[in-house]
Amino acid sequence: MSETRNAAEIAVPADPLAGHPATAYLWGHVAGSGDVSDDGIEVVTNDEESARVLAAIAGGNVEHETTTRDYAHDTTITRTEDEYTLSIGGSEGADVESDGAGPLGRNGALGLPVDGRGNYRFGAFARDDRELLRGLFEGCGTICFKSSSGTVGISFVHEERELLELIRELIADCPVDASTGDLGETSSGGYWFGVDDAAAPDFGAWLYESCEETGLFAPSRRRKLEKSLEQAEAYDE
Repeated sequence: MSETRNAAEIAVPADPLAGHPATAYLWGHVAGSGDVSDDGIEVVTNDEESARVLAAIAGGNVEHETTTRDYAHDTTITRTEDEYTLSIGGSEGADVESDGAGPLGRNGALGLPVDGRGNYRFGAFARDDRELLRGLFEGCGTICFKSSSGTVGISFVHEERELLELIRELIADCPVDASTGDLGETSSGGYWFGVDDAAAPDFGAWLYESCEETGLFAPSRRRKLEKSLEQAEAYDE
């Protein structure tokens, strides 16, 4: 049985900037792992099904490649993984209109809720905070089981301090009591913060609650969350 709906079955509003669970999930991904310019948008994800869902929401083309990159917290460690890049607009996208409009038919990146310069306008997605946070988590979040303490670790890593401050605010406003730590610097020059270990299980469970109803999630990320939670529960037995 498939973990998600077929991408073609995802409910999508006519306006990609309208307040809706699908658009909230999309723009969370764009902010977390996207590159936005006046010509187009590129979003990178490690989950193929999630990439297909994002393409169903916004159009565009998905390309797959295997890459090796430095680990965000420690540049002395590298990891090899699959990457799926969604391109919207630009010379290869399916969304460029004949009048020369940019991504999603907008004249330039300033018409979008993210502009690649630390300005994020997520007010339209206030009622879909869970999907917005899920997109952000899958775009720039990490999850792991901490064998030294038997706890689950959830953190967010990004080069833009402003985005991480916004994510902390979104987490503070969510219905789960999930405290977060202060922002710290990574060895790669970016920033990061973590959700308190004691709150990570409840926050993670809330983040993916009922996600199968919409199909707006990355199956591989949810599996990693579930595995980490199971390891933590076994540690306490």
